[in-house]
Amino acid sequence: MGASDIAALFIVFAPGLAAAVAGIGQRVLGDKGAMTLTTAILVAAFAAAAVQFFNQVFGAHAASVSHTIVLARWIDIGSFSANWAVRIDTLSVVMMFVVTTVSALVHIYSISYMEHDPHRARFFAYLSLFTFAMLMLVTADNFIQLFFGWEGVGLASYLLIGFWYKKPSANSAAIKAFVVNRVGDFGFALGIMALVFVIQPPAEFVGANGAVAASYLQQIGVEKFSSIGFDTVFGVINHNLAVQPIGAHAATAVQSVAFDFLGHHVYALEMTGVLLFIGAMGKSAQFILHTWLPDAMEGPTPVSALIHAATMVTAGVFLVCRCSYLYEHTVVAANIITVIGAVTCFFAATVGMAQNDIKRVVAYSTCSQLGYMFFAAGLGAYQAAMFHLFTHAFFKALLFLSAGAVIHGLHDEQDMRRMGGLRKKMPLTWAMMLIGTLALTGVGLPGVEGLKIGFAGFFSKDATIETAFVSHDTFAPLAFWLSVGAAVLTSFYSWRLMFMTFEGKTRADHHAYDEAHDAPWVMAVPLIVLAVGAVFAGGVFAHAFVDEGQQAFWGSAIFTGADNHVLHDRHELPMWVEILPAAAWIVGLLFAVFFYLLNPSIPRRMAEHGGPLLSFLQRKWYFDELYHFVFVRGAALLGDFFWKVGDKTIIDGGGPDGVTKLAKSGAGGLSKLHTGYLFHYALVILLSAVAFGAVVMLGRGGG
Repeated sequence: MGASDIAALFIVFAPGLAAAVAGIGQRVLGDKGAMTLTTAILVAAFAAAAVQFFNQVFGAHAASVSHTIVLARWIDIGSFSANWAVRIDTLSVVMMFVVTTVSALVHIYSISYMEHDPHRARFFAYLSLFTFAMLMLVTADNFIQLFFGWEGVGLASYLLIGFWYKKPSANSAAIKAFVVNRVGDFGFALGIMALVFVIQPPAEFVGANGAVAASYLQQIGVEKFSSIGFDTVFGVINHNLAVQPIGAHAATAVQSVAFDFLGHHVYALEMTGVLLFIGAMGKSAQFILHTWLPDAMEGPTPVSALIHAATMVTAGVFLVCRCSYLYEHTVVAANIITVIGAVTCFFAATVGMAQNDIKRVVAYSTCSQLGYMFFAAGLGAYQAAMFHLFTHAFFKALLFLSAGAVIHGLHDEQDMRRMGGLRKKMPLTWAMMLIGTLALTGVGLPGVEGLKIGFAGFFSKDATIETAFVSHDTFAPLAFWLSVGAAVLTSFYSWRLMFMTFEGKTRADHHAYDEAHDAPWVMAVPLIVLAVGAVFAGGVFAHAFVDEGQQAFWGSAIFTGADNHVLHDRHELPMWVEILPAAAWIVGLLFAVFFYLLNPSIPRRMAEHGGPLLSFLQRKWYFDELYHFVFVRGAALLGDFFWKVGDKTIIDGGGPDGVTKLAKSGAGGLSKLHTGYLFHYALVILLSAVAFGAVVMLGRGGG
């Protein structure tokens, strides 16, 4: 095991160890000890991850060919096997760098932000636990191990969102995030089961002891067959090898495996791709399963930056890119990813325009930017999706932490309608928020290839828009125009946030405004580091991620087949397509200047008078109300029906309650015959004797 492998193991497991020590030993360590331990470990992990990442970008790309560090034998049942292992390739190296960078800076930032909280040790333990689970997810070598990390970040996010558990709104938000993610995770689990069902070697290659023949393994390029291992699954799919699904009588090429479902002929890879994407939809808050993300802002602001800006919500994008060898051989599943991503980027941008909570505006921005990543992946531009994920980590964490600095300086005020005029009070925070806004809106100067100048989002977001234009996929035009529209709206609500928060006359409480202050240095340092990334991450790394060096950089981590030339085609664009994204942010800026600097009374009157469109946007397209009516009230009505009709009326009424009632009624009727008069009893005896005799006579006559 080399030094790089030891460093990789430290990066993955050190945060988990720190979380355990800080959580279990918090009474011994105290708050300061727990904060110091977890922060120091994360900074060290970040340093190690940075070394690996920069070696990968600027070195000889020795890590382009993936390798696995096997830690333990985990599952081994016939052809179903999985080791507990750490996978090192470009995809995992990029994600380790992103996760540790944001997590380390959030740990540092939280030292000051959470200084008055009585449960700091628990908070920092949760942060490190989340980081560990996320690192386990991105370094997994098979789908079961990935699912472990997937559920781990779900648990950690529940703990962090509901950290202030005495707030009912925080508890509700944590439960909502957990439940919505379980919906997506159910689809993800079914997708894994589908892979196990389909990716099975033909019977002719399986020996009596369950071992798979070496000749079949050589075709895949693996030493041992594993129906959930990435190398096995993607090798079988990429080479279109013969498989024999469980219960099938004959082997079939994997890309041709199909079955009948509800009268339709369904290809197995298509169904598997859709199911896996459902999991990604839940984790990355895509349209339909997006409702948990804005409510998750109930957690402390550092939680928002860590989970909902740069790491957890990007897990779905990572999953789709990790499965590029699968999605490259699907049509329906890839189209669904494209459509959902395109709709999400536009939908979230429309809602972001009407929000007044500073953190919710940034949260819907996150949802929208994730849509860009997904439709790029759906169109086959997985490298562009990962590039936008990478740059987005810097400027979105910067925006969230800057918003936290505003909230911290205004004594926990989050409503932008009670801000304004803060630029003089918070010049550093204003500058950091400005850089984040310039990066998010994609400010830059399009020009001759190689001479482009701009902020991080200019390089990465424009790459996704350009791939949508050059792609020949069915829904590429939809993705292109919705993404351009979303770019206009993103610019508008981003500058709206800047102007409402920092410009004009203050609307804040005069005591809060008088005491408003800039971020202390412990919070300022992470902001400055992230600002550097928001400025330079696009221009510095575009060559390796999406331009000429992308083949050498990504290696085998992402599918780069001969038929996938969408990234190459984006270098031959009409001039109007290159200019359009720049025009989009300029139009959004002009509208924001007109409404919030030159004529601030117009949006104020619009808010006072309301209207159906404003209500529609402020209520987030009424998704919460719709889900409450369909699922919450629907479940309650269904429960009432089964309780009142099924349980009480049918089961209890025809069972114990019915028998009891019948016995009680019968006993009540018989009790009335007990009158105490002798002649009554004599009459009953006489009638009984006559009846008995009649029965006997009839019986003899019948015989």
